[in-house]
Formats: sequence, structure tokens, C-alpha cells
Amino acid sequence: MNPPSNHSTGDNKSGPKARSAWAVTRSVWFAMFMREAIGRTMTDRMGWFWMIAEPALLLLVMIGIRSFIRGDKLIVNAPFIPWMLVGMMGFFLIREGMMQGLGAINANKALFAYRQVHPIDGVLVRNVLDGLIRTVIFLLFMVGGLMLGTDFRPDNGFQAFGGWLSLWLFGLGLGLVTSVLGSLVPEVSKIIRMLNMPLLILSGVIMPLNQLPHYLLEYLMLNPIVHGLEYIRHGFFEGYQVVHGTSLTYFWAWTLSSLALGLLMHVRFKERLKSQ
Repeated sequence: MNPPSNHSTGDNKSGPKARSAWAVTRSVWFAMFMREAIGRTMTDRMGWFWMIAEPALLLLVMIGIRSFIRGDKLIVNAPFIPWMLVGMMGFFLIREGMMQGLGAINANKALFAYRQVHPIDGVLVRNVLDGLIRTVIFLLFMVGGLMLGTDFRPDNGFQAFGGWLSLWLFGLGLGLVTSVLGSLVPEVSKIIRMLNMPLLILSGVIMPLNQLPHYLLEYLMLNPIVHGLEYIRHGFFEGYQVVHGTSLTYFWAWTLSSLALGLLMHVRFKERLKSQ
């Protein structure tokens, strides 16, 4: 007679199923997102105020200057105040994406003790959070403008949304690059902060560039931010005459290049960034 089988139902029990790499990554991003969100909205009581006050104060200053320069006569088929506000909010979206990258790695340095956390995670989470906050603030300005009788609805909603998303992606690409450069070479952070105001002026945020001489405009159009801002403005004001030479292809070439370069730099210098 054959001996009875030793197999039992208890032997078929398997251990806890290991989570996939994507599930682990999602958990890390969610935890870091909540940490950043609480830090941005709860720790600094004036954080929300300055996010709204900065463009509002700059807008008020430019409205005062407009009474002297008659800026509304310089822009064809677009009201001056909404035109400038769209440019400011778009520029701040790019600028904050770049600036958030500078401090993202150092702010999350303590988390690198966990092997699941990588330097790039902090940059991605910060830029997503800032993009959401900037979007909410932009919508608040749009609602406020409508309540005050200013028609702030985009003529081409798809183009306006696509332009806003494109500006955020460009800011993310710059943030990926500056996060590595700023961590490895601290002097880079000071240089980038010094460029904020010149970029604000040279990107056509507060004054139209169409009135400038052609020889000067040729050099200013090398700035990809100009192309992104003109594209989203055209989405809001369909009859608006964009600056001559505006090219979405040129803007996306810069966007994709910055994203690719930033990702490559994070892969190449990941261990150095963790050990900084």
C-alpha cells in the first residue's frame, strides 16, 4: 500500500504578495505630495497670500503705468489687463517650476535613507503641487475678472488649456535641470534667482514686443518663454496678433530638450545627489 500523501492545505499557503515597482512609486509620490502640501499650506500662513498678492500687486502697478503710456493701444484685438494677467500667470508657472527645482533635493535629503525615494521624486512632486496651486489661483483671477465685468473666458478653450499645460511642462523641464545644477554647483542657484526680473521683462510679460525694432526682436525671440506665452494668449484672444516669428515647434523643442536633459542628469548624478 502506498504511503499517504504529505501534502496538506496549510502547505499551499503563500506569503504576502510583493507590490509592484509602480505601486511602490505611487505610494512614495503620494506620501511626499501630502508632506509638501501640508508644508506649503499649513506651515507658512502667508504662503497663499503672497501667491495671489504678487501678480495682483504687479497688475495694479502696470494699470497705473498704463494711464501714462496708453498700453491698451499697443495691443491689437486683446484687452490690456487680461492680456497682461495671462502672461504673468504663465510666466510665474514657468518661473516657479524652475525655482521649486532648486530646493527640492535638499528639502527631501532626509528621505533618501529609504531606497525607494530618489532625488527626482521631490522635483516631480513639488512641480505637480505648484502647478495645481497656480491653476487654482489663475481660475480665481478669471472668476474675479468675470465678477467685475471683464470677459476673461478663453476664445479657444482647448488651446488655452494646451498652452497652460505646455508652460507647466517647460517649467518642469527647467526644474529638473536646475535641481541637479543647483545641488552640485551652489553658485548656480544665485545666478538663476538673479535672472528672474530680466526674464520677466524680456519675455514680453508686461509689455508687448511687437513695438520693438526688428533687429532687437530677432534676439528676443530666441527666448522660448515668449513663444509659450504668445501661444496661450492667442488661445484666450482669438483675434490677437501674436509676435512675428512665434513658433510652437520651437517652444516644444526647448520643452522636450529640457525634460530629456533633466531626466538624463538625474540618472547620471543620482548617487552624487543622494550623498550631497
